[in-house]
Amino acid sequence: MVTERRRLGDFGERVAAHCLEARGMAIIARNLRIGGGEIDLLARDGETLVFVEVRTRRGAPGLAAESLDPAKLEKLRAAALAYCEREGIDPEATRFDAVTIDLDAGGRARAVHHFPGIGFPTL
Repeated sequence: MVTERRRLGDFGERVAAHCLEARGMAIIARNLRIGGGEIDLLARDGETLVFVEVRTRRGAPGLAAESLDPAKLEKLRAAALAYCEREGIDPEATRFDAVTIDLDAGGRARAVHHFPGIGFPTL
């Protein structure tokens, strides 16, 4: 059974993927589960591998970007490190981005923001 929260997350990830592709990035994987965590989107920006966290809010108080707390970023970091180790990738050649999507009460995107290079400059 697909929950409303899952539908919202899937919608946000589709919007985020479109946003990144419009900026010339290639989406490699979605909802990658590894090391007990999840990477929402895995993308390539030129030679750089990018781990992308997607946050979507609909009609809730506050902005989607405000939900990027240190605990969530640490989970992303741990999943990214596990992915790099598994795939033999140099963590120095990676980047963390976030895409936030704020929806109005009707579910229409009122703001989409891409934040390249958030969180951890190096692993």
